[in-house]
Amino acid sequence: MTARRLEGGRLVVATHNAGKLAEIRDLIAPYGLEAVSAGELELPEPEESGETFEANAALKALAAAQASGLPALADDSGLCVAALGGQPGIYSARWAGEDKDFTRAMRNVEELLAQSGSDDRRAHFVAALCLAWPDGHTETVRGEVHGHLVWPPRGDRGFGYDPMFLPDGETRTFGEMSADEKHGWRRGEAEGLSHRARAFSAFAARCL
Repeated sequence: MTARRLEGGRLVVATHNAGKLAEIRDLIAPYGLEAVSAGELELPEPEESGETFEANAALKALAAAQASGLPALADDSGLCVAALGGQPGIYSARWAGEDKDFTRAMRNVEELLAQSGSDDRRAHFVAALCLAWPDGHTETVRGEVHGHLVWPPRGDRGFGYDPMFLPDGETRTFGEMSADEKHGWRRGEAEGLSHRARAFSAFAARCL
């Protein structure tokens, strides 16, 4: 089935997370799209009741598209730790609590790893992107990046669990990289380095 293309114009980014909004705005900027966030439109945040990243991205995108009357792009992403059975996974943001304290969330991950008795520090980030239209049509893609966890966290760039995640083949954590480096633009990589950049590359190829 042929994917539906987004024909420019205004796009709602279905997030209230400033860090995520900044990354997505950077990624869509070359395509001439005007981005407004769900937070700026004062749209409510739907309950993320899905059991997968893709399901939660679709819930958020559809809610924003139907409330705004505009196409909406939503991201659902998280950190999956091998020794923790894939946790925190789709609950990555919830581990930070209502105050979005990711310093505490990273500490919780590290403490659980210590309690597990495993020396396996492999982890990967997942990002699912869903583009939804007000008529209910959706297009969904996924990106992943694999690496391992470091402690203590390193760097004050990025957001979320970035300071404790070291991508395979790199010497710096995401918390030590600029947005351009995470996106891969300085590296000449078509798909970028981060999970969100890789998901966006798939999204751009499909819908832009």
